[in-house]
This record gives sequence, structure tokens and C-alpha cells, in this order.
Amino acid sequence: MTFNLRQVYAFAREYHQKREAQKDVQYGTAGFRSHADHLDYVMYRMGLLAVLRSRAKGGQVIGVMITASHNPEQDNGVKLIDPMGEMLEQRWEKLATDLVNVSDVDLEAQVAKICADEGIDNNNPAKVYVGMDTRYHSPQLAKAVLNGVAAMKGSVRDFGIVTTPMLHYFVTCSNTDMAYGLPTEEGYMNKLLTAFKNIRGTTFEKGNYVNKVYYDGANGVGSLKMLGFIKKLDGYLDVKVFNSNGKINYNCGADFVKTNQRAPEGMPDLEPNARCVSVDGDADRVLYYFTDEEGVFHLLDGDRIATLIAGYLKDLVEKCGVEIEMGLVQTAYANGASTDYIVNQLKVPVACVPTGVKHLHHKALDYDVGVYFEANGHGTVIYNANAKSKIRAACEDTSRPDDQRTAAKLLLRTIDLTNETVGDAISDMLLVETVLHSKGWSLKDWLATYSDLPNVLMKIKVEDRNVITTTDAERICVTPAGVQDAIDEIVAKYNKGRSFVRPSGTEDVVRVYAEADTKENTLQLALDVANVVHDKAGGVGPRPELPKI
Repeated sequence: MTFNLRQVYAFAREYHQKREAQKDVQYGTAGFRSHADHLDYVMYRMGLLAVLRSRAKGGQVIGVMITASHNPEQDNGVKLIDPMGEMLEQRWEKLATDLVNVSDVDLEAQVAKICADEGIDNNNPAKVYVGMDTRYHSPQLAKAVLNGVAAMKGSVRDFGIVTTPMLHYFVTCSNTDMAYGLPTEEGYMNKLLTAFKNIRGTTFEKGNYVNKVYYDGANGVGSLKMLGFIKKLDGYLDVKVFNSNGKINYNCGADFVKTNQRAPEGMPDLEPNARCVSVDGDADRVLYYFTDEEGVFHLLDGDRIATLIAGYLKDLVEKCGVEIEMGLVQTAYANGASTDYIVNQLKVPVACVPTGVKHLHHKALDYDVGVYFEANGHGTVIYNANAKSKIRAACEDTSRPDDQRTAAKLLLRTIDLTNETVGDAISDMLLVETVLHSKGWSLKDWLATYSDLPNVLMKIKVEDRNVITTTDAERICVTPAGVQDAIDEIVAKYNKGRSFVRPSGTEDVVRVYAEADTKENTLQLALDVANVVHDKAGGVGPRPELPKI
């Protein structure tokens, strides 16, 4: 195979030009994300980079997912998936940023530089998997990615409309020679459903657990795929799907529910305590909620999901009688009450890392069984080779008591029910349903495990978000000088007060998180800290106002 870099430049100039006026963009936790009209050249160049990454990894499959997740319909984005389903290696995030921001004239030279620096031979094979969400502009942007792959002489498999977690799964399956599963939609569904049905058995209701869940699909790919799951669930779980054909994420979905602390639009009037779930536009986040007899809304977010799953797994591990180190990873956004419950009630070690899935995922790898969830509902469980080996050995050891072997078998099925590669709304939902069924719990029973501290999240517009820098998993503000001292002084005034600030990764805003013993104190704490940010970090527009929760 003969390769000529000049065709990369020529194709870009002909079909995927970068307008000189376009601002520089940065590859972050969510990859590149912007208004869809600004992304054609970005998509083309990510097709190029995916091929380079594949060659750098010895020809392993690299994924390219086209999605803007929970963003509004007019936005879109793109992110690369590394061979084992991980987010793109951080060092390559800079390569992605550099490649996207050079001019068309310098594109050829930039590709050549990456090849030279990384020792890439462009005559070697490369494989790329591409998937997209349901946004109306996704197909056109996917064509730009495919063109980039073709220009670099890579081979491509276009999966069309899939959830983000599905593409992560497909990539992992292929790079493990199918040891993780079959890299097809059918293979993905069958793996999850087989495990779910085997665990649930033939008794669908138990104690306070009712076999019915109302599912808000955010008018995205999560609703489309759930409708496919329902056809194969065979009554093992009765799922009622809503928000399946409107504007993606508009007044619905996990982000709307979390932000507004209320049920999404598009859901019917339900009986009190009905079990409801919302996913986001690309189905990698999931949240639970219900409205009680008095009309009060109750949210069970990622913190709650983490504690539920961690407690279930800890119990199974203990019943197996095997020595396995288990840990739970959170961010600073985790409610303080959840951390206290995990440490003092569940007796599970907790680690805190900066915001972003890649940080949680990486830290979870330090444990035999690592549970991680962000409060927004994105998370999963990772089981390392040591854990799987010990559990499998316990399952096969005929000298062990029957109850230990039974627990080990159940744990192996739970592993199969988990998409370990990334947060997966559908997999996580089935896992939560499994735990609730096992315990015979309603959502009220789950909620009663501990009481959340009131909390609020505010966004403060600033001239330049980069003036805010942080340390200690984003809990301490380093610059501008004086901000952290002011926050500490304010927090000290409130019982159980806690607050931190961090810059957004995608826009010029600073996020302010606050929690305290009462709703009133939480709101005032948030406002006080927001005003510090506005005054000391270049706030723009009107001064912050008292938030609502």
C-alpha cells in the first residue's frame, strides 16, 4: 500500500475546509463539542487522527463517536475511544487539539509531525469503528469522519446510530478477540439480557419491588435502543418508554431532571411512588426519581446509584469468601452524606478525583473491584483480572460451601450485566433493577438509606474561565489569589457547609457547588461564593442572584 500525505491536504481543501475565522477549540473530557455548523473540518481531522492512533497502537481498533450527549439539539461533538474502551489517552488529547487548530495549509505538515514524533508508518493497516447519535446533522458529520479515515487509507466499520456505550463495547470486543463479547448490537443486547434474566429468575416481583419502570429516553438513541430491548425482555422487566421522538434533550433527559430537580416533560401523570428513570441523549447517564403521595419530587442520582451497587457487591464478595479489594471513586460533586454513608456504614474505601469520566475510570483501576459514578448519573463498575480469577475459582471449587459457590456464580453474572468499558445507562439501569429486586425495595426504601444534604450548582459567566485553577481534586482554588481564602471564610459560617469552584471545560463559566445543613443555608452559601467568583474572577453581566432548588 502506497501512501501520500498530500492527498490528506488536498481532500481537506476540497471538501472540509477550515474557515480562518473559526476559533481554536480544545479536546476535553467530552472530546470536541460545539454547534454542529462548526464541526465539519473537526470531524474530518478526527477521522485522520483515529487512523493515526490505530497505527500507533499496532492496528488495534479505535472508535469515533459522534455525539453531543446531553447538549441541545443544535450541538454535536466527537470523541475517540481507545482500544480497551477507555477515553483517549491524555497525551493524545493535545495531539487532537493541535491537529484541529492548524490551518488547512499546515495540515499536511502537522500530520507528518505526529507520524514522526510517534513513529507511525502510514503504510501499516488501521481499523476504525464509527457510531453516531440521533441528531439530524450526525449523518453528515459522520461522512466527514469517514472521509478522513479514507484519506488516510484506513479501514472503517460504520455502525450507524448506536449509544456511546455500545461503541465502547464494540471496540473492546474486537480488541480482545471477542473475549469480552461479540462486537454487534445483537451481541451487546444478548450479553446484558442473558445475565439479567439469569439473575432475576422467574419471580418478577418481590417485597416492595414492583415490576414496572417508566423510562424517559431524552428523545435520543437511548429510547430507540430501549424499544429494541423491550422486544427481548419477555416480561422480565416491564418498561414503559416516553420521550422517544421529539427534540433531543429538550425539557427531558437526565441532565434536565438533575438540573431542574423535577420530572421531565412528556411523561404522563403517574401514580405516587412510580419508579421513573431518565437517560441522556447518548445513553451514558442514568438517574432514578419518583413523586410521593404528597407530590414531593425525590431524585436518586449517581451518588445513590453508587451506594446501592457498592453495598450489593460488597455483600456478594463477602458471601463468596474471597479476598478482594473494593473501592468507590467519587468527585467533589458527590453529596457529603453519600460519602459519609459509604465510609461509615458500608465500610468501603472512597477516593476523590477531579471531575471527568477519565479520572474516575483511571482511579477505579487501582482496585480489584472499582465502583465509580458521577452525581450526574455517569458511572460503572470495573473488575480486574485478579478479581475475576478469584471469583471464577470460588465458583468452580467444589470444596467450598454451596452458599459461597452460589454467591460466586451470582457475582459472575453481575459482571456480565456490567458494561465495564464506560458508563452505560441501559446496563446501569438493569443493574439497579437487579439490586432493587434482590432486596425487595421500592425507591422509597432505597431513599431511606441516608438523607442527602441540600445542595445547589450555579454557573457564573466570566471573561476567561482559565483564570480559575484548582488542586486537590478541584476542591481547592489556587488562582486568582484570595478566592479560596474568601470561600473558606464564607463556608465556616454554615453548619455542614461545603463549597468549591471549578472552571467549565467547554464554556467561559465557573461552576459553584454548595451544600449545607438546610436549604436556606445552602442557597445563601452558594450566592455568597458566586459573588466572590464574580468579583475576583472577572465576572460578566449582572451579579449572581439567589438560586433555586
